[in-house]
Amino acid sequence: MIGVLAASPWTVWGIVAAATAGVIVRPFAWPEFVWAVAGAALLVALRLLPAADALDGVRKGTDVYLFLIGMMLLAELAREEGLFDWLAARAARLANGSSARLFTLVFAVGTVVTAFLSNDATAVVLTPAVAAAAKAADAKQPLPYLFVCAFIANAASFVLPISNPANLVIYGTHMPPLLQWLPRYALPSLLAILATYAALRWSMRADLREPIGAEIEVPTLSRGGMLAAAGIVGTAFVLLGSSALGLQLGLPTVLAGLATAILVLAPGATRPGTILKNISWGVLPLVAGLFVLVEALQKTGVTDRLSALLHGLVQHSATQAAWVAGAALGFGCNLVNNLPAGLVAGRVVESADVPEHVRAAVLIGVDLGPNLSVTGSLATILWLTALRREGHRVSAWSFLKLGVVVMPPALALAIAGAFAFG
Repeated sequence: MIGVLAASPWTVWGIVAAATAGVIVRPFAWPEFVWAVAGAALLVALRLLPAADALDGVRKGTDVYLFLIGMMLLAELAREEGLFDWLAARAARLANGSSARLFTLVFAVGTVVTAFLSNDATAVVLTPAVAAAAKAADAKQPLPYLFVCAFIANAASFVLPISNPANLVIYGTHMPPLLQWLPRYALPSLLAILATYAALRWSMRADLREPIGAEIEVPTLSRGGMLAAAGIVGTAFVLLGSSALGLQLGLPTVLAGLATAILVLAPGATRPGTILKNISWGVLPLVAGLFVLVEALQKTGVTDRLSALLHGLVQHSATQAAWVAGAALGFGCNLVNNLPAGLVAGRVVESADVPEHVRAAVLIGVDLGPNLSVTGSLATILWLTALRREGHRVSAWSFLKLGVVVMPPALALAIAGAFAFG
């Protein structure tokens, strides 16, 4: 068979690295998905990856595509019906002129949204609301509040199994029941969240001394806005129920989004075309391209080599293996994005048959490590997309300068906390 096995793996690795670099740097300001899709297409065109295997890789992302479509639909409905403006005004009024209080409110809400709706939902749903809140409060520096959305989306993403789709990838068909998950990840999650809050608050201390507006007019929430809010809350319950039953989350999420859309759009005040036009559809080919790149990597034997390496580390010292694997993934996923890193890591830990605290360290590295750079997670890429729609720009360098302060201590504390259970 003509395929990856017949070619030098270095060629495949080079194309994957170049495609990933394109996603990170965005040359010519082209969208991220262009580079991921181009890399995948080049692998097939050069016959380094059979087309059938590439299609198989695309199909493996079906649950993720459905999940993202549902979340983006809910976010666009909420935006169009004024829910974000209403929430923003309420938050700004509660802050009562204190920028530090508004920062803490945004952080708390982001924690809840991430835990019960996923980190991608925080990036897609919460970011526009926070941008509106900063504007309503007449904040001179809106970025501290917007940065919260990115960092808490990753820091709180292992509170529950549904908090990050990567969790499902790491555990696969062996997802622990909720009553086992909670004690295992409660302390690591708490440590990661508190460390992230402290580091962000300290880093932003100068901006958070600036006063913000206290007299905020709260607009009336329309019927459509109420239905959109109910749809988001209902989706959280649907995801919790699906997780408890061991079901994949994509289909329930997209069905919840469609049901909400039918209820909101039924009166005819808002046209479906308006909602569909404003959804960031480029995220879907981006994810598909990443799945194909991972498929090519696996064909080169990367998974087998990493499994053997991890198994050897576990045989020597399971504690050392946990620290090495967690730290390596924590930093490494910023080079390749945590979605492909999680896909590879999930298969590696399954093959290596590692103890639970090692698997927990791997999951923490995949979930929390992306707080180092803008390319670390899909949630952060979605956050950047949401920022651009709101007229804000964050450079890779400015995020990295903040990430270097925020991520390492949170990662170390969370991995240490993983040893407290079992």
